[in-house]
This record gives sequence, C-alpha cells and structure tokens, in this order.
Amino acid sequence: MNEPHGTRVLTRSSLAEDLRRIGLARGDAVMAHAAFSRVGTVLGGPDALVDAVLDAVGPDGTLLSYQDWELGADVWDEDGRVPAALRDHVPPYDPATARPARDHGVLAAVIGTRIGVRRSGNPGAAVAALGARAEAFTADHPLDFGYGEGSPFARLAAAGGRVLMVGAPLDTMTILHHAEHLADLPGKRRVRIEYPLATPHGTRWRLVEEYDTARPVVPGPPEDYFARIAEDYLATGAGSRGPVGGAPSVLVDAAGVVAFAVAWLEGRYGR
Repeated sequence: MNEPHGTRVLTRSSLAEDLRRIGLARGDAVMAHAAFSRVGTVLGGPDALVDAVLDAVGPDGTLLSYQDWELGADVWDEDGRVPAALRDHVPPYDPATARPARDHGVLAAVIGTRIGVRRSGNPGAAVAALGARAEAFTADHPLDFGYGEGSPFARLAAAGGRVLMVGAPLDTMTILHHAEHLADLPGKRRVRIEYPLATPHGTRWRLVEEYDTARPVVPGPPEDYFARIAEDYLATGAGSRGPVGGAPSVLVDAAGVVAFAVAWLEGRYGR
C-alpha cells in the first residue's frame, strides 16, 4: 500500500507476514523488543505491531515485554535506600497500574497498558504479558534475583520461547541477564535496592538483592557485550534475521541464546 507521495504504508497484516517470514509461529511465546521508529510508517502506529505479533502467534501464543518501572527520578542513595525526605512521596509499585520505564520504548508502553495485560510483581525486573500463558509467565516473580530461577525469563527459556528484536539494538536483549545469573563467574557484582510495594494492607518496603544489571556483571567485558554474544550466536547459524517493515530484525530461541551466553561468559570470565 502506498500514499500519494510514494511512502510505503505498513499494515498489521503486512507486519504479521514479515514476522512469519522470519519464523514467528502460532503458539509461540515471544519476548519482544522494538525500536519502533525504525519500522517505518505504520497504519495504526505501534498498536498495529503489537497486534501483528499477536496475530502471528495466534490465540495459543503469548507476547511478553520487559517493563522495568517508571518512577521518573532516581530516588535511591549509594546504598540503594530511599532517603527519608522522599520516602513518603514514592508511589508504591502496583502491578495493576505500573508503567514501563520510558527508555524501553513505545512498544513496551503499548503492551503494558493493553486490556488484559498481566504484569509481574518484581519492580526492577518486571515483565508484562498478553495471551494464553500470560498469567503463567508473570505470576510469583521472585523479588530477589529477579532474572534467575522462577522468573519470567527462566520460564520463557524452559517453555521453548523465543526472543524477537524488531530494530532494537542487540545489546538490549534482556534475557541475557538470565544468562548472567546462571553463569558460574567469580566476583559477580551485586546490588541491593529498596522498593515500596502496594499490598491490600498498605505500602510494604522491601530491600531487594540482585546481580548488577546496569553494567557487566563482572569486570572485564565491554559495555556492549550482550550485542557481541548475540552476534556470535547468530554467526553459528542459529536464529534468523529479516526485515519487519523497514526494521532489521532478529528472532532467536530463548533457551538456545541463554545456553550459548552462559558458555560464552564462563569460557572468557569463569574460574
């Protein structure tokens, strides 16, 4: 479809066809990351891309999105605590109303605000999901080490899920934080962060422990090492590449890229 001035107009159905062409299939559970501005002119905007993914995976499939949590300000001190002067003003994290961090892009915002979305209970590692297994992927997300065992990331890998990058930089492939958790590496950096959590009985404060996801989990790797892992994995012939609209895109198996990343990390930075 073309506008009078020649710009190609992408549609929900054309995007779904592109997704099927790179291997997304009915019944898939897929965690999607997107740089939507790279897709092109889309009739219906980012909602059309969300719907295209849901069309491709069908009624038995599930779409997941890494959300984090939008507070609008960094309120923690060097010890991960909220100073007393701000403590009463920090809204508690409520999975029913929380918004994704703005720097995760418009696709995460659209998924996170859809009717019927399920969002996990870990503020910093929050995942939203739509579809058949949304509740199963997001329920009972551990507060400590929220990228590890029992997390939506671990469940996605165990369920034979996929990871989709629609124009998104490969160093934003969040499931690789799960690989950091699993890898046997000396000196992993840990952080502790205090969160207010909404409960039926009011706000409950909780100090959460996590491996540091703001930088490489151990000294040594370059800042963009997630991209290097992903590129090395694709170079083995695993996964697939292709355009979704105008966005160069990648689809990989979650378990495969996690296992490759664990071996990659341990081989270079292990004991």
